[in-house]
Amino acid sequence: MSSAVVPPEFHEVISAFPLPGRVVSVAPHGNGHINETYAAVFAEGVGTRRYVFQKVNHRIFKNVPGLMDNVRRVTAHIATKVRVAAGEAAAKRVLTLVSAKDGRAFAQDSGGGYWRVYDFIEGAHTVDRVTTEAQATAVAAAFGEFQAQLADLPGGRLVETIPNFHHTRSRFENFRKAVDENAAGRKGEVAAEIAFAFSREADADVLLNLLAQGKISERVTHNDTKINNVMLDDATGKTVAVIDLDTIMPGLPLYDFGEMVRTSASSTDEDDPDAANMHVVLPPFRALVEGYLASEVGGVLNAIERAHLGFAGKLMAYENGLRFLTDYLQGDTYYKIKHPRHNLDRCRTQFALVRSIEAAKGAMDAIIAAS
Repeated sequence: MSSAVVPPEFHEVISAFPLPGRVVSVAPHGNGHINETYAAVFAEGVGTRRYVFQKVNHRIFKNVPGLMDNVRRVTAHIATKVRVAAGEAAAKRVLTLVSAKDGRAFAQDSGGGYWRVYDFIEGAHTVDRVTTEAQATAVAAAFGEFQAQLADLPGGRLVETIPNFHHTRSRFENFRKAVDENAAGRKGEVAAEIAFAFSREADADVLLNLLAQGKISERVTHNDTKINNVMLDDATGKTVAVIDLDTIMPGLPLYDFGEMVRTSASSTDEDDPDAANMHVVLPPFRALVEGYLASEVGGVLNAIERAHLGFAGKLMAYENGLRFLTDYLQGDTYYKIKHPRHNLDRCRTQFALVRSIEAAKGAMDAIIAAS
């Protein structure tokens, strides 16, 4: 077996899963920042088959068994839905979890690490940024269908894999505490960013208040709706499967749509060192709205949810800006950074996006009203 930069415990993990054939190669796969991911090729008869092995980061995800129960329930439910709607061939191209020999959705190595295995989805790929309006429409439709498929998920409420993940009030209070403590001594150099964050504190409660008032509803949501979490067919470019289900849990559909706006209708990368380059881009925003509302979930959203689609993008930009600024004030203890001001750059681009969405509110509302 050939391998490259794989941990020694990988070899014991392989034996915990009922995978036929012989391992011929293992290599790191993808560019994720949280979990360790490897592609393994198995020889089966005269051919080969690939699997994805992932070591789940239990420092970030404190309840891996609960997380994996979410994943098992969701993947099985979606496979059943796709099988009924489109047949067995389509069902084989959704995200498919391989159970361990003991029946669990994961296995643990001798060091206590948590591992899972998926079938490798062949003939498909991901992209890191939306480059066409067609891609924006496709990703919005994919996440909209994903939400609709899970509307009747049986078995009770999913586990919150990261409690208060998109609870913006909690994120704001974490920020306030970081300002008060000033652990890294950086408060003085980011006075403008701190003032900006405080000036928009009321935004943190808008969706939470609507939820408390019963005007919008909690549903099963993905919570990390970047385009690189949708696999696209190599030949047609059409969506194949939604992946990376670690943050699937109870949430608001508006969080998912807002994250799509933040990442797919923005003009530059979130770590662009020049925040002046960041603004909302209306053509992909229109494509996101059209794709999302044309999906099955479009018929489920109420008028209040539709009216807040643009605001959701602003809220997600604001929340992420808060998180980056909080980490900068605390000395860069959470996010990986490539240089000392990386988190500050990220914060500034997100706050620039907030300003841009505020300025474009009229145009964005008109797009929503026309869809």
